[in-house]
Amino acid sequence: MSENTPLQTVLPIALKNWVNQQLSTAIKISPLEVRRLFHGRSGSIEGFSQMVIDWLPNVAVIRLYQDMDASALAAVVSFLAAKEAVLGVLIQERGRKRDTKFEIAYGEVPSTLIVEESGLKFQLTPLESQNFGLFLDMRNGRSWLRENAQDCKVLNLFSYTCAFSVAAVAGGAHLVTNVDLSKRALSIGRKNHQLNEHNKANSLFMPYDMLKSWSRIKKPGPFDIVVIDPPSFQPGSFIVEKDYVKVLRRLSQLTTGQAKVMVCHNDPAQTSDFVRTLMAQECPEFHYQERLVVPEDFSESDLEKSTKVLIYQRND
Repeated sequence: MSENTPLQTVLPIALKNWVNQQLSTAIKISPLEVRRLFHGRSGSIEGFSQMVIDWLPNVAVIRLYQDMDASALAAVVSFLAAKEAVLGVLIQERGRKRDTKFEIAYGEVPSTLIVEESGLKFQLTPLESQNFGLFLDMRNGRSWLRENAQDCKVLNLFSYTCAFSVAAVAGGAHLVTNVDLSKRALSIGRKNHQLNEHNKANSLFMPYDMLKSWSRIKKPGPFDIVVIDPPSFQPGSFIVEKDYVKVLRRLSQLTTGQAKVMVCHNDPAQTSDFVRTLMAQECPEFHYQERLVVPEDFSESDLEKSTKVLIYQRND
């Protein structure tokens, strides 16, 4: 974006109010608290549905899923840069059919940030990849796990940087087994546990292709809680439509007789019926308990377009 781009766009007051409210909420919780400042993908403000803004103290990250009018984007950057708490503004272009690109539009953006969510610390890398290290829409899932993990063995599939593991250990989990194909992500996961001063004995890290490694994964079990939070589309490793069922078919071998399972799905194109149908077909011994509430900073006019987080319990 050129510095000479004219600021011809007047931002909607509703957008400004949304950002101001979420930023104020985050700062009141903690100077390091992460938050989604604007969830344009809800479609509630015309002309800004391709944009979301995340708060990674003290950096505002504008994520664009489609191209945006240059003057409108410049107006958003100026609005954010004028805020005392904002020391840097980062623009990220992303999407399934787009190369990920970064532009520091204002101030400075460190390569590494240490942030907080609900009192827990996490290391983020905003400039390195499409995902910076923490999926903010799963906050209520991590809270649920923290409240239910006391003395449990937890299996964290598709663990990424082990945010669920951090929440589980903080909630008193006896052992969390983290499985992810990325050694780098698991390395950051270890760092996240260190940041929270967790005992090393409470977490295991398995850099495996889980679809080929079930015999090794089940050894630390059986598990009292299983978290399944896969990417919706990751060619070469996992595609939801054909691979999710392969995971669900293993649940009975991995779990105790009263185990709980958190089944997640983040594709807005598919409803919760996708997961519920698979669970009914493949895991009839697991009974639906509840759907977790979507964090208020990710509210959608159509609930089924938001992240689906469903809780099931086994009853033998």
